[in-house]
Amino acid sequence: MKYLSRVTGFITLGAFLLTSLLAQTPGPGPVPMLTPEAAAPAEELIGPINLPGDTVDAFLQRMEVWTGKAILRPQNLPEASITLILKDKVTKREAIQAVETLLNMNGIALTPLGTRFLKATPLNQAKSEAPEFIEGSTLALTPSGRTVSKLFQLNFLRIGEFMPQISGLMNPAAGSPPVIFEKANSALITDSLSNLQRIETLVTQLDQPMLSGLQPKFFQVHNVKASDLVNKLRALFTGPLQAQLGTATTFNADDRTNQIILLSDPRQHSVFEDLINKLDIKSESNNRNEVIPLKHAAAKDVQSVLSSLVTGQTTAAKASGQENINRPGLPPMPQNTGGPMPMPSPQMSLASLGVSTEGSNQFSSGITIIADERTNAIVVSGNLDDIRLIKTLVDKLDIILAQVRIEVIIAEVTLSDGATSGIDSLGLRVEGGKLTGIVGSTSGLSVGGTPASSVSTGNTTSSPDYATSLFGKLNAILKVSTTPRKGNTTILSRPTITTTHNKEAKIFVGETRPTITGSTTSNASVGATTPYTTSNITQQEVGITVTVKPLIGNDGSVQMDLKQEISDVGDPVTIDGNVQNIILKRTTSQFITATSGEILVLAGLQKKSNTKSTSRLGPIPILGDLLGTRSRSESRTELIFFMRPFVLTNTPADNEPAFKDLEKLPRKDREEVKKALGAQPAS
Repeated sequence: MKYLSRVTGFITLGAFLLTSLLAQTPGPGPVPMLTPEAAAPAEELIGPINLPGDTVDAFLQRMEVWTGKAILRPQNLPEASITLILKDKVTKREAIQAVETLLNMNGIALTPLGTRFLKATPLNQAKSEAPEFIEGSTLALTPSGRTVSKLFQLNFLRIGEFMPQISGLMNPAAGSPPVIFEKANSALITDSLSNLQRIETLVTQLDQPMLSGLQPKFFQVHNVKASDLVNKLRALFTGPLQAQLGTATTFNADDRTNQIILLSDPRQHSVFEDLINKLDIKSESNNRNEVIPLKHAAAKDVQSVLSSLVTGQTTAAKASGQENINRPGLPPMPQNTGGPMPMPSPQMSLASLGVSTEGSNQFSSGITIIADERTNAIVVSGNLDDIRLIKTLVDKLDIILAQVRIEVIIAEVTLSDGATSGIDSLGLRVEGGKLTGIVGSTSGLSVGGTPASSVSTGNTTSSPDYATSLFGKLNAILKVSTTPRKGNTTILSRPTITTTHNKEAKIFVGETRPTITGSTTSNASVGATTPYTTSNITQQEVGITVTVKPLIGNDGSVQMDLKQEISDVGDPVTIDGNVQNIILKRTTSQFITATSGEILVLAGLQKKSNTKSTSRLGPIPILGDLLGTRSRSESRTELIFFMRPFVLTNTPADNEPAFKDLEKLPRKDREEVKKALGAQPAS
């Protein structure tokens, strides 16, 4: 049957062509192939139609009858069983519309070929078969499933962004995707007429200017600054309210004319007008002046931190685009004086300093912070929130910093020929720069009934009691070593210094020597025969200088930035007739960490000395050789620093070492000291 139907179709097509060639009159004029209005008169009715499960060929034959055109088709059309049942009579135009749609739904497209033929092709090949091209609007045509093409030109939307969004509306069986022309901002779409009508409806609604429907409105502000009022409005329209406004609504301040420029939907104008009228009113200034006295910190250092915080908060807010305000009245940033107050980074927040942010958590635009060094106070000018935040910050910053007491012993050890260091000579065990035990012995020394050589570190080297005991034994060793005829160690100094966290302290042991830094020669005065010379003198320190800056941790650890400088007087030289001494210097710099009570040992600063000696007659020629002797000797000495830091707790326990030393004084001296301190003398 299928082949018989095809043969019948070809015979019909041949008869049609032969009749057209033999006709003496021209054929009908050009009519758009699938325009339903030209297919049949509007008044001609057919039906009812009852085609249950007919083949594609049967439907194509009916289309030839209804349209009066021959249908050309390939051999590979999709096979399908199509049903069309219409109970009432319909016009030919409506019947053609129904058949076109059914064929499209089953993967078959009909495209015009001249004025007398139709071409049936698989739907996915319809684009390459020159389907009907619609230049005008598709919305006036009767919707159907016939395949047509249309070029969509966009004016405001970007074609590259719009096409992916509507790809789900197009028939996936229509073949290749739309052809996009980026430079022309247009796309050629081939699909069913009904789909193109949907796309054209969307383009009509969406291809509108971004400002469509928005109207500007200007509000003149009379009593406040326009930018301040805009900041308040932005603070109001946050969260869900911002979503209600929409992304197209904008409002900005023009401080030159003190106006607020609103660009929004006219229906929103009344909302902004009500808010601006309520906020643009005269009000008394809520600024206050507050003097905040400080107990422990320096006013200049605290003012530096607070000014940095206010400036940093403003910078961060501007960078994030949250506000556009200036902060007048802030003094210039002072230079860092090296004090204990930390300088905050620009991104430091109030929450990071542990400050409660109930109420406003930002400083106002008019805050002023000044340091009064005479009274050691901070003077703040601002609103109530400013003063509240500043007071909270001052409470966090104005605290007593941790203190440390550092006991120092400076000893000079004369090294024998076989000794490599003073530590070995004294018989000390040093690990990691810390004294952990006494492993040697000193003649005649017995501390607490235990020979020094038996002292062991064990597992108690970090214990405060062990460190105290070890420091006592060290004192005993050094004391015995400095006893005449018993040792080779000299204690140069035993200072004790107390300083605070991050505050530098200095120890100097030595003398000052005059040094000529310049001289001036003047003409001879009246009656004098020779000119006179005036010299400029400065005092130069010669000795031992120890500089320490501690950083005290919450766990009792002490990090110390140590600098040592040892200067000696060398051989004299003569410069421009002035005798000057050469100053010999040895310096070290190191950073050491210790726990409270540990004993640090700093050594390695050695010096060689050459000495000459003769008898009394030695300098006299010949007699000195006969009656006197000459000798030369070379000696090596090493300076060793013993340092023991104690973190103070601001309790009576901090004074216990001093009272223990007090008890070692003679009774009379001890009572005098106690009397001076206000303590009751012992009975």
